[in-house]
Amino acid sequence: MAGKCEICGKVPGHGHNVSHSKRRTNRIWAPNIQKSTVTIGGVVRSVRACTRCLRTLQKATA
Repeated sequence: MAGKCEICGKVPGHGHNVSHSKRRTNRIWAPNIQKSTVTIGGVVRSVRACTRCLRTLQKATA
C-alpha cells in the first residue's frame, strides 16, 4: 500500500476497473508520494509528501 502525505494527509483511494463488459475488478489510486527535504516554518525536515504539496511549497518559497 502506498504511503500517506505528511503535509496534506492524502491517502490512496479505491474503486473499480470497469471493462467493456461492465465486469468490475478492484483497484486503487495511489498518491505520488516522494521523499524530500523541505523547509516548513523555518525548520528543515525530511518528509514523505505528495508531488502536489511539493509543487505548492516550491511556489510559496519562490
